[in-house]
Amino acid sequence: MDATRGRGVSARAMGLVAGREVRTRVRNKTFIWTTVVIVVGIMVAGFLISTFADDVVPAQMVGVTAETAVLGPPLVAAGTATGVPIETRTVTATTGEELVRDGTLDALITGDATDPVVVVKTGVGSSLRLSFAILAQQLALDEEITALGGNPAEVAQNVATASLDVRALEQAAPVDESLAVTGMLGGVLIFIAIAITGQLVAQGVVEEKTSRVVELLLSTIRPWELMAGKVLGIGAIGLGQLVLIAGTGLGTAAATGVLADIQINITATVLWVLLWFVLGYAMFSLVLAAMSALVSRQEDVGSVVTPVMLVMMIPYFVGITVGIRNPSSPLVTNLSLVPFFSPFLMPIRIATGTVAGWELALTVTLAVGILPVLVWLTGRIYGNAVLRTGARVSLREALRGS
Repeated sequence: MDATRGRGVSARAMGLVAGREVRTRVRNKTFIWTTVVIVVGIMVAGFLISTFADDVVPAQMVGVTAETAVLGPPLVAAGTATGVPIETRTVTATTGEELVRDGTLDALITGDATDPVVVVKTGVGSSLRLSFAILAQQLALDEEITALGGNPAEVAQNVATASLDVRALEQAAPVDESLAVTGMLGGVLIFIAIAITGQLVAQGVVEEKTSRVVELLLSTIRPWELMAGKVLGIGAIGLGQLVLIAGTGLGTAAATGVLADIQINITATVLWVLLWFVLGYAMFSLVLAAMSALVSRQEDVGSVVTPVMLVMMIPYFVGITVGIRNPSSPLVTNLSLVPFFSPFLMPIRIATGTVAGWELALTVTLAVGILPVLVWLTGRIYGNAVLRTGARVSLREALRGS
């Protein structure tokens, strides 16, 4: 009976603290305007991407005469190889020069097929320069082959179809890059959200400690209840903000068709991102709350927050470098099973379908299972340090409770 009553009192105390945090943050103008800017930015970015995505590399229009028309296909192929779409148009030399002068054509190939001349208005643009260089090299090679008595077309065919025999020791499952990018973006979004909300937790702890408000609060509730309530309140705000941002992104994507070609269950991906944010935030915010209780000035918050942020950076960088290219690599696979690293790496493996069901169950179980331990450990540090002002409290002293 006493245990049940104690749990009820603790839940009520944490609820009061969490409610206080929610009301304070929601009324904060900086928080409101930051959220508005992010939401509007996502909407604008989505519409800009859908509008200009196909125009990132504009097609280059090149005129060819009847004598140089045979050079059209190899030029188009060279453009494809260099990532520049090229279209050709057959014109007379006189008409072609007029079209180059008025900007209709980006260039004109005149003369004859063996000794062509490129006509441009002021100079060869950067988009066409490499394609023309490849075409010139091909013409020089054809000339040498002809001089040696060979057939340039036959040689080109043989070169195009040449390949080496490859023997793979293991069959690698193909990974859709769009899925990897989607998963990586989920991990990046989680990283940013945890970094922002975790910083709010750290600043809030020091603010209460500096203003002596914490002394009044701890006269009625226990230290770990105050810490857990603060983490819950700010976490609820962060989760709500993340849901709003994710919803805006999905709505914008649906309206613009940006994700129309991606074969992925977006709803499931978003739900997993929200779950990993909750678990990741709970772990890191508890540590940040405890560490920030060691200092008494806002100027010193960075010294205790930075080591925690550096730990977060490890899986973040692994995800955006190795994870996006090879989500099945041993490095990504093994680190994704570590509770403090899972929130940033598991979204990539989930999106690409490279995680087994038992691995997913294990990581969630480990992340949830470590929370009671963290609450006890960080609560001890917080309770022993939060009432001590002045000089920074060492972690050893906070753990010992001297």
